[in-house]
Amino acid sequence: MLADVVDFLQSGGPVLYGILLVTLMLWFLILDRYWFFRSQAKPLCRQYREQWATLDHNDNWCREKVRRLYISQVKQAFNKHFGLIQLLVVICPLMGLLGTVTGMINVFDTMAVTGTGNARAMASGISMATVPTMAGMVISLIGLYFKTRFSSMAKKQLEIFQDKLLK
Repeated sequence: MLADVVDFLQSGGPVLYGILLVTLMLWFLILDRYWFFRSQAKPLCRQYREQWATLDHNDNWCREKVRRLYISQVKQAFNKHFGLIQLLVVICPLMGLLGTVTGMINVFDTMAVTGTGNARAMASGISMATVPTMAGMVISLIGLYFKTRFSSMAKKQLEIFQDKLLK
């Protein structure tokens, strides 16, 4: 299996190693957010609700400011790493495009040296041009799916938290 991965990485050229690095970073952030929403989001909200319950509610102005502070802090915790995930989602197809351009340069170099008669050398360059594009798009789609899912989860849980602070 490792040999298959190495063959795949070599078939796409050096740009594919960059896409692999971006992929590893993206999966690390996805797992971090998944772990946060599975195990830490609800205890965090419970902690703020308990603090809210112990506050003196006589002053409405102070009460509203503290409520806004708690909502802001929870929102910040929920949206942590979303910007970086979005950036990596955007970078992946661009790195795939870079692989396409470098692969096509190799094809044109091969054509300049050997002419158009060496179909095998041209096919190798075209393969090197298309594999990074495919890899970048697949990784980008996966990252986009998780980013959208986590944004939806954050929005839903934040609304529930806001409603519970009003009670």
